[in-house]
Amino acid sequence: MTTTPMTLTCGRHRLDLSYPRVMGILNVTPDSFSDGGHHLVPDDALRHAERMLAEGAAIIDVGGESTRPGADPVSPQEELDRVAPVVEALVRELDALVSVDTSCPEVMREAASLGAGMLNDVRALEREGALSAAIGSGLPVCLMHRQGEPHDMQQAPRYDGPIEEAVADYLAGRVATCEAAGLRRERLLVDPGFGFGKTVEHNLRLLHRMERLAELELPLLVGMSRKSMIGKVLARPVEERLPGGLALTALAVERGARILRVHDVGPNVDAVNMTWAVLKEGC
Repeated sequence: MTTTPMTLTCGRHRLDLSYPRVMGILNVTPDSFSDGGHHLVPDDALRHAERMLAEGAAIIDVGGESTRPGADPVSPQEELDRVAPVVEALVRELDALVSVDTSCPEVMREAASLGAGMLNDVRALEREGALSAAIGSGLPVCLMHRQGEPHDMQQAPRYDGPIEEAVADYLAGRVATCEAAGLRRERLLVDPGFGFGKTVEHNLRLLHRMERLAELELPLLVGMSRKSMIGKVLARPVEERLPGGLALTALAVERGARILRVHDVGPNVDAVNMTWAVLKEGC
């Protein structure tokens, strides 16, 4: 029987997952849904990452391709031009544990060479060459569930069975494929992919029944920060979704999440720590 690994080796960093950790989002894109264009200049990105680390982020997740609903793909060179200077600066100047949010093999290889400690792929290493690049990087990889591609994934998504079963089956299949190719299980994490080819009802049910994914016995990364599921339930614009997001963070921790991917690090660190104190009946 396998057990969920409690420590990840992330390059020269070791990430303790015996308790939940917060991952700060750093999008270096012009068109991400809530912070596009805010951190395009490397120095601005560096300062924002510094703030997130000071607020308690254990990981900084750098993304150079917007995967919001309706987004168009970018070329590997454009993504590299956005991501590489930021990764290099975060590693050199802040000694940060950097995750790179990419599906592109070229970006994976360059990020690893620059000192990134983790890869985070919304396409679960399905893109040609990505699995080989991930194996060669030596880094942990998060595999995410999605249905469709960003440009069409929210056009009437549907599933033949319960959403939690579809997500668990897909991720189990991707894990098996990765293991068969030589990517060791202890280097894998999984993400249910909230908002990626799912209706609001799918998202709510998936969170409610997220314990189903614990059967995969891999660290669970969850990203719901500022997403439209909050806006649709609470009728809030993106800049007013933090309270709803904190509720989702607490529920995700209670249901087994080990990494919470968020925009607003400080409040989410508090939500994680408070929820964990209750679950463990002590601080």
